[in-house]
Amino acid sequence: MAAATTTTATKTTLDNEERKQFVTSNGNNSINAPSWQSCYYCTRENFKNIGEFVTHLRNRHCTREGGSFVCRYGFNGVCASLPLDGVSDRDYDAHVAKYHVNQLTRELPPEWGVYSAAQNLPAVLNDPQRGKQSNLFTKKWGEHFVERVHTPGNPRLPDITHADFAVYLGSIGKRYRWHERRQQQQLQQQQTPITATGNPTTTPEHLSAVPVPEIFLKSQLQLHHAATFAQVFPSYMQSEASSKLERQQTGRQLQEQLSHYLDIVEVRIAQQVSQKSAAFFHAMTTQHAILAEMQEAAEQVRQLRSALAQLHGSAVVDSFRVMRFAQRRQHYVTTLDKLRLMATVHKTQPMLQLLLGTQDYVAALDLISTTQEILAAELLGVHCFKHLPMQLGEMEKLIDKMLTTEFERYAATDLNRPLLDGQLETDSVCAEEDKLVAIVMGLLRKQNFSFVQSYQQEAIATIRAIIKQLLIELLSRGDHELCLTGAGEQSLELTLTEWLAMLQRASHALGAVLERIKAVVSIMQQTADAAAGGSSPQEHTVNLIDSEAFLSAAHHEQLSAQLQQLLQAVCHYCHERCANIVSPQSLERCAASEQELLQLSQIVEEFSETTLSICNASSVPLQLALKVQASRYAQRFHAEHKQKLALLLDQERWRQVDIPQEFQRIIDRMTAGDYAKQAPLDTNHLSLNGNGGGGGGGGVGVIGNPVLLVEGKQPFVLVSVALLLIQMLYEYGGSAQRLPLLASYHARNVVDLLRCFNSRSCQLIIGAGAMRVAGLKTITSTNLALVSRALQLVLYLLPRLREHFESMSGYEAIERDYQGHIKEIEHKIHGIVSERVTAQLEAWDARPPIPSQTFRHISRHLVKLHEAIAGVLPEMQIHEIYGVVHRNFKDKLREQLLKLNIYNNGGPQHGVVTSELTFYMETLRTLKALPPSQLDNGILEHIWLY
Repeated sequence: MAAATTTTATKTTLDNEERKQFVTSNGNNSINAPSWQSCYYCTRENFKNIGEFVTHLRNRHCTREGGSFVCRYGFNGVCASLPLDGVSDRDYDAHVAKYHVNQLTRELPPEWGVYSAAQNLPAVLNDPQRGKQSNLFTKKWGEHFVERVHTPGNPRLPDITHADFAVYLGSIGKRYRWHERRQQQQLQQQQTPITATGNPTTTPEHLSAVPVPEIFLKSQLQLHHAATFAQVFPSYMQSEASSKLERQQTGRQLQEQLSHYLDIVEVRIAQQVSQKSAAFFHAMTTQHAILAEMQEAAEQVRQLRSALAQLHGSAVVDSFRVMRFAQRRQHYVTTLDKLRLMATVHKTQPMLQLLLGTQDYVAALDLISTTQEILAAELLGVHCFKHLPMQLGEMEKLIDKMLTTEFERYAATDLNRPLLDGQLETDSVCAEEDKLVAIVMGLLRKQNFSFVQSYQQEAIATIRAIIKQLLIELLSRGDHELCLTGAGEQSLELTLTEWLAMLQRASHALGAVLERIKAVVSIMQQTADAAAGGSSPQEHTVNLIDSEAFLSAAHHEQLSAQLQQLLQAVCHYCHERCANIVSPQSLERCAASEQELLQLSQIVEEFSETTLSICNASSVPLQLALKVQASRYAQRFHAEHKQKLALLLDQERWRQVDIPQEFQRIIDRMTAGDYAKQAPLDTNHLSLNGNGGGGGGGGVGVIGNPVLLVEGKQPFVLVSVALLLIQMLYEYGGSAQRLPLLASYHARNVVDLLRCFNSRSCQLIIGAGAMRVAGLKTITSTNLALVSRALQLVLYLLPRLREHFESMSGYEAIERDYQGHIKEIEHKIHGIVSERVTAQLEAWDARPPIPSQTFRHISRHLVKLHEAIAGVLPEMQIHEIYGVVHRNFKDKLREQLLKLNIYNNGGPQHGVVTSELTFYMETLRTLKALPPSQLDNGILEHIWLY
């Protein structure tokens, strides 16, 4: 391609150079010569006058579009003065005379190169490097639409100059001049007309000036057409009133005109003949040679035909006779094969009877299908077999009905076999496996998949019958009056033990039936695999019929899904039937104990595992029934404990009791997370009206510790209802551990129990409800401290309970409630003392004696508070309570000092205040009611800081 580009560029350069030399050869002043003498764009076109130049422009540089003329005399075929706009003939002549003939100066057209090419409009508009152009719609389209950019030359290309072509121009200069002379001679010969005698005439212009009309140059001249006649004889028949003389004169003129046209044609024919005379004479001389060659070719054709006739008689006829005999023999063989095929088809019905007798249904169906295909394809139209396709169709329907009946009979027989006690149904426990395989193979061959639904219905009917039979046997052993429905689901008055025995027997019986169903479904699945060609018969445990794969992949997948759904549906129905036994309608009069519920849970779990191993899917109904029973048990369990707790709270005297050893062991087990051991307690051993400290009085019948030690170091002084609450919490945890099904119910119930204890104790103590219910005369600080300590023990046990139950909804809320209750009790305790201290300080005056009676009463209140809570609350909590009382005391004392106008000025009243505060701090030191860091004499200075 590079070479071609170089050659083109070189040729263009040479043309430009030749054109420059041609213009230069006309004289040094040729640049200023008239523009009509030569054409700018046609090489070696020179004209003698203006008419030739105008004719050249009209023929070569003008296009006619309809009735208008477009000037093309310009660079790239576009006139700069009249671009792309058509004008009339007169305007075109005026345009040529003005812009092209009378142009005094002439310039060479711009040289075109590869860098002169302009882009088209889509390339300019879609150029991503130019971006948006602001003057796009104000420009005119043309070669200057895109600004020209100077492109530097390629440094890899050499610089070509005129000197590189000097040798070439010198070698072709002589031949070029000879070529110019020959061209001028031919041009002169064409301009010189020749007469009919062969001599040139000097007056040919008057002949060529009158052109021959186009109507006489057509291949067909039909004068019988009016339009054609009017063109040939113009104005001859126009005037009907014209005289005969005028018509003759007009006809004479027309005849002379036609003669003139004839002369023109003859002259031009003579010119053509004179120009082509050499070729005509050459053709005449070669005519004899052509005739000789044609005679030789005709002789060769005759010889070839003779040879072909001889070959046809000796080789072709005999060969075709042999081929015809061979074809006849083939027809005889085909006819014999048809007769043998007909004999075989005639034996179809006896063979079908034999196959059905051996229960080979697949082979019988294959034989029917093959025979029908043969009748439709190869024996079509045989008269003796016209009724056979109908008979085979009826036979196929009969086989389909026979297969359905046999399968239903087999399913009923197999499922209703007696269940033997202690016999475990396995995959091999299946009656007449070969018969089942043959029936299923036949049904699959017929693509009759409804046998899966039939077997499912039969299995459900069998399960219903087993449940009914077990219920009848159970009722027959007792004296129950019953009225059974069709399914035996009527609510009966049976004991819980009888219901559990019924469920136990039903689960074992249904498990055996399900194993039997699973064995049959497994054989069906293996048969379907063999029919689909998915596995070899060696992989099966049953004897399969050898046959080709006829079950498609889609049907095999569909059948496998139906078999799996069959197992799941049957297992689900078994769960529903068992769930009816466990349903609240059956056990609504029975209150199941925890042991009985545990037994029921074991039965349900074993049966669920059996069905899960059979169908690989868990069933919900029986589990839901079990959860309903567990929920009823949990509700009853919680209702009893909640009622018991409410009764104990109402009877509680809120006094300290001794802690029996059994409760200490319960706390230790709960701390360790051990709820396995059951330790029923006799609540009568606890004194509901016991007094504080050591169990003196009131019915304490067992020896115990005065405090409850948590983790061996934290002592808790408790009331009897708190101990019973601990026992209840332990019972909840033990029940959840023994029966995990109850864990979620017990977790919610524990939260409810704790919320009930918290709210009721708050009503009884803080709300003073114990004074009305239990007959207390007043609510003392000791009562408040015992309640606070019981709540603290519950807060200690809450994280252990949450960890044991794994999930306790409302744990954070109950923890906040207990902490708020404890804070409220503390506020109540220090509020009682703070009120009395405030009342004493309001009547105090700084005067002797020292200590005053007011500070003695304040000291007495502090001592009584310490005696009430010191043996119950821990030391840290006592410090917090006394810290609040101490802050309230300082605030109230500052108010009183301001009221009395007593200042830190060293006066007598300041000394009285100092002595009083010294007595107050000595009381606190004696009681050790505050931390050691707060028991110094800093109050003597702090009290004056307002």
